[in-house]
Amino acid sequence: MSEKQSCENMSKNLADSPFHKGEQRIQHRLGVRDQMERVGRHVIRDHMPMQHRSFFENLPYVFVGHADSGGWPWASVLFGKPGFMRSPSEQQLNINSSPLAGDPLAKSWQEGTSLGLLGIELPTRRRNRLSAVVSVSEDRSLMLDIKQSFGNCPQYIQTRSLSWLDKDSHPQAEVKELNGLSAEHIQLISQSDTFFVASYLAEKNAAASEGADVSHRGGKPGFVRVDNETTLTIPDYLGNNYFNTFGNFVENEKAGLLFLDFENGHMLTLTGKAKILWESDDLEYFEGAQRLWRFNLQKGYFVKHALPVRWTLEEYSPNSLLTGTWQQAEAARTLATQK
Repeated sequence: MSEKQSCENMSKNLADSPFHKGEQRIQHRLGVRDQMERVGRHVIRDHMPMQHRSFFENLPYVFVGHADSGGWPWASVLFGKPGFMRSPSEQQLNINSSPLAGDPLAKSWQEGTSLGLLGIELPTRRRNRLSAVVSVSEDRSLMLDIKQSFGNCPQYIQTRSLSWLDKDSHPQAEVKELNGLSAEHIQLISQSDTFFVASYLAEKNAAASEGADVSHRGGKPGFVRVDNETTLTIPDYLGNNYFNTFGNFVENEKAGLLFLDFENGHMLTLTGKAKILWESDDLEYFEGAQRLWRFNLQKGYFVKHALPVRWTLEEYSPNSLLTGTWQQAEAARTLATQK
């Protein structure tokens, strides 16, 4: 085979792969590339199977990732009574909803926007992911064309039950823009056992694996460290080796984070830059962490009384209980230095 033919075959394999070059780079780095290519070709589809279509149609909410006009990713959540999402075909998903007050998604509610969707059933820990493009946009509805659809394992998902607020008693939302974290924001982050992260890779190669993504992250309360008013440090645990989020990070360092106050209905949505910390002294002391990553805040919004629902914590994931917190990591470090 000539060098030219070899290069052409490599390009074809990249284009045909369910993983883009950033995801492939990390899989190569960690020695799971060939294995994940086989898995990905089997489970990542260019359509929604009936099981996934029914799953989304029965959800009362869905998490959404997108990038704004400046290329900054944001993570969002949309609500509606079950049935607010409908799949008329395996290639389409229709959403009848609208962004919450203060959500940057409202400015990108238009045809051509790339969206990553995470359907997640917190009471059962079941979740499915898909990427799509908006083909039709109206005031309170979107029609999406599906690019990829696949299931995710239930690791690190805490179970929560949901209850809807009475519309007449729902307080007025209060939207505040921010460029740094206040004591109130820090308290919410420090107490969180769950957040959602959006990432984005511009569709330069017209590959189905490119575009927007949104993913769940969970752990014990205290698994996100607030280093200062603009910087967070976060552990990355053993997962499915797809590296959808980190694969986007190595190609585009921008990220969006969404923290929800499940009990009080507040929402903290942030965008900024992410950096993967492949090596760090902290790794030795943080139980369960495979690596770390750092988030530097660019801009955000804190919206009080944003959510039309409340969630009640039922049970921590068994996987989450096997991991640590930053308080425990610091205690382990202190103990080690005293020996």
